[in-house]
Amino acid sequence: AMTATIIVIAKSPVPGRVKTRLCPPCTHREAADIAAASLADTLAAVARTPATARVLALEGAPGPWVPDGFVIVPQSGRGLDERLANAFAAVTGAVVLIGMDTPQVSSDLLVAATEMVRDPDVDAVLGRAPDGGWWGIGLRQPDPRVFRGVPMSTEHTGADQLARLHALGYRTRLLDELQDVDTFADALDVARLVPESGFARAVHRLD
Repeated sequence: AMTATIIVIAKSPVPGRVKTRLCPPCTHREAADIAAASLADTLAAVARTPATARVLALEGAPGPWVPDGFVIVPQSGRGLDERLANAFAAVTGAVVLIGMDTPQVSSDLLVAATEMVRDPDVDAVLGRAPDGGWWGIGLRQPDPRVFRGVPMSTEHTGADQLARLHALGYRTRLLDELQDVDTFADALDVARLVPESGFARAVHRLD
């Protein structure tokens, strides 16, 4: 059966380079441990999801935490908009991309996204986040125009991204909203949603 490529765009969990908004209360090492757990849970959910291919668009060096079956593609481009455009340009066909900030993402949510993006009446899917951003996006065909010049990491990135999809004439469906982990309060909220997860264990070691 046809499915979609799933891309995870992520940073290597290096202290001082990831999740710095967790500091304080976290040290850089603790923030990196939370980031590593978030990334591990995200990659595990993708590994459990039927996909044409699984791609990790990575900033930094890969480590033993990359599961089998992932193709690693280094991120390229200046801003996040260019990095997203280039990650999509590396694949063909239907594709769903997620970040590493939603460790509560499930295989069921990813299956729903890959099925939705292959619906003949749908060109794009977008998963918004309550902080104003987005956690996931899917396109029936890669198109760099979707990302270039969209302001990223603002409180209206989700709205701007949706407006760009509409401006391109893309029939867009919304995925379930998921909370991003940016602050330690976010980390506690998300850990409560998935209490048995590696992410929750990492957060509760620190709390």
